[in-house]
Amino acid sequence: MIGDLDAVDKVYLKAYSELKHELRNGPGQGPDDIIDKAFLKLVQLKAGTYTSFGKDFVLSTLGAARIAVGEIGLGRTSIISLFIYRALYKDVFNAKEVLESYNQEIEKITEGLAKIDDINEETSSSQAENFRRLLLNLAGDVRVILIRLAEQMEIMREMKNFTEEEQYKIASEASFLYAPLAHRLGLYLIKSEMEDLSLKYTDRDNYSLIARKLAETMRARKSFIQEFTSPIREELVAQGFDFEIKGRPKSIYSIWNKMKKKEVEFEDIYDLFAIRIIIRTELKNEKADCWQVYSAVTDIYQPNPLRLRDWISVPKTNGYESLHTTVIGPGGRWVEVQIRTERMNEIAEKGVAAHWKYKGVEGEQGIDHWLTTIREILETPEQDAGNFIDDFKLSLYSKEIFVFTPKGDLRKFPEGASVLDFAYEIHTEVGATCTGARVNGRNVPIRHKMQNGDKVEIMTSKNQGPKLDWLNFVVTSKAQKKIRQQLDEQLVKEAENGKEIIKRRFKNWKVDYNDDVIRRILKYFRLGNAQEFYRQIFNEKIDLAVVKDYVTKSVDEEENQESILESLPQTKKQTQSSSRSEDYLIIDEKVANVDYRLAKCCSPIMGDNIFGFVTIGEGIKIHRTNCPNAVELIGKYGYRVVGARWTRRDSGSVFPVNIRITGEDSTSLLKNISEAIAKDLKMSVMSFNMKADGGMVSGKIALKVKDLSHLDNLISRLSQIKGIYSVTRLERNE
Repeated sequence: MIGDLDAVDKVYLKAYSELKHELRNGPGQGPDDIIDKAFLKLVQLKAGTYTSFGKDFVLSTLGAARIAVGEIGLGRTSIISLFIYRALYKDVFNAKEVLESYNQEIEKITEGLAKIDDINEETSSSQAENFRRLLLNLAGDVRVILIRLAEQMEIMREMKNFTEEEQYKIASEASFLYAPLAHRLGLYLIKSEMEDLSLKYTDRDNYSLIARKLAETMRARKSFIQEFTSPIREELVAQGFDFEIKGRPKSIYSIWNKMKKKEVEFEDIYDLFAIRIIIRTELKNEKADCWQVYSAVTDIYQPNPLRLRDWISVPKTNGYESLHTTVIGPGGRWVEVQIRTERMNEIAEKGVAAHWKYKGVEGEQGIDHWLTTIREILETPEQDAGNFIDDFKLSLYSKEIFVFTPKGDLRKFPEGASVLDFAYEIHTEVGATCTGARVNGRNVPIRHKMQNGDKVEIMTSKNQGPKLDWLNFVVTSKAQKKIRQQLDEQLVKEAENGKEIIKRRFKNWKVDYNDDVIRRILKYFRLGNAQEFYRQIFNEKIDLAVVKDYVTKSVDEEENQESILESLPQTKKQTQSSSRSEDYLIIDEKVANVDYRLAKCCSPIMGDNIFGFVTIGEGIKIHRTNCPNAVELIGKYGYRVVGARWTRRDSGSVFPVNIRITGEDSTSLLKNISEAIAKDLKMSVMSFNMKADGGMVSGKIALKVKDLSHLDNLISRLSQIKGIYSVTRLERNE
């Protein structure tokens, strides 16, 4: 075997040696010959080949393997499986060959990776459905998903080598699918890097702005951290602790997300970093020592009691353990302090994989419970894929609360869960018949949101049944799934009864019942499908007399009207077609004859980076690439995205846009703004909404611009007015 390795290219061998060095410090120790054999197979079949983004295939595989080992915490079994899978990439997968050469555990993981490869090749399915099928591998071996995350991370670090279109697609999918999954599995470093890279390639301007601002403020930040941590260090040394203190800036994505949610500038974000205290202590002393450190910190700095987060006494479902507090530091600045042990820190950074190293420690049962819950969601094939993604993402980022059953059993729920969520968690039938609950001895309605420590007793009635509005306030995926199933069954029954009613009426009216007449009825009533028509008939929302008048009128009269319209020299349809020559957009030629509209959620203007999204029933919607909905649209329905670009023609068109202005409250400011817009720039204002508060004025202005450069001139001109603090374009035109 040594001789075989000696024959391997030195570049490959160097990278492989570095990987094995990291493996020796990780889980799953074992002889080298098995992993060497898998590596040699990879080199034999793939040496000299390249990935789709131009990187040597073997080096790319070794890159993914180092992420899996060094950043996720996987061991030899996982890496052997990765080597075999990549060696057989694009080849016919031979399970028998693997079974003969390796053990069943490796075969199972390799097969799981091959299945994911098959899923990615099926471009006809929606991204949401692919994701659901991808996660089904969790029911087998979670290492399949962890290896896939390592591969995705390797791809994202090489995104500079992709085309702009490929970058946007990969970044959107990572933000929508893979980063939330990494978060749920406790891989916070992977999750943060994925989010940052996604932002870099979907909204480069904001990414660059925040990165530059962080670099500019780095020296001041370091100085503040030193000042803040100095008395803490002295106190912990005096108490005899073995510890490490880190001051880590928040991720660019996290800062951007806070700026967007609070609608503030970078300078208005004060918690740009968090202090982490990591102590080295024995397992039996962990909790006591963490609380002792907490006591030392809060003796020095005043804590905010509402911001204490104790995930040591009750760890998160994904195994995360830490003690968080927010205190007032020098200069009155709020600072978040995280207190944890080395073991807790490794689990926080490497998530599920780190539990194998600490098997038997409290938190394993939480992981098993979560995987069981995920399996329940995934093994519901009839659930709509889009709803599945929404439900799953909802559970990924939710904070948790803990409530008690009447018998004292502890149950975990996402923050904001209602007593109806509790009822469905107990049993589907209990949820369907729930009329309310007694919480801590007090009667409450089904919408009541539970709080930490509540004792909940569900009340039911045989006369109760699921309602459509229940979906508006339940938050657990289990409750949403069950309610949808029950409502679907109810709607199907209503549609069947409505269909029988209309069939009988058609027979009485002596009208043929066929697909053609139903299609014409749907068009007349502007309904999307026959099921909805039948349900409205059953619920008496459509007057049968109106239906009769329509279906019994002369078919010859309709056909005659069609022929008259077609004989006219210029029909409405032709007018629309001819007007396309004056359009300011060019759509992908595959859908060139489909009407399009500018999406209201982001109101693109000429010059914005854009894409087209094929809707159902409304033609193509044109969105900005940094539209608030873009990542979700591309992540869920990438196959419905089409190319779109602005033409260079001066069509004379104008586009609506909203800007936000903040400035000093003065009598001349509003006058100067109005004059700059109307006189200097000669723009049309649709609305002007400003208000003063505490010496500052802020608000929104809606106006029309010709293109992006016209808007840039506006922002530049307004920014020069004395007393103006900031001028920004709003992402949504509200």
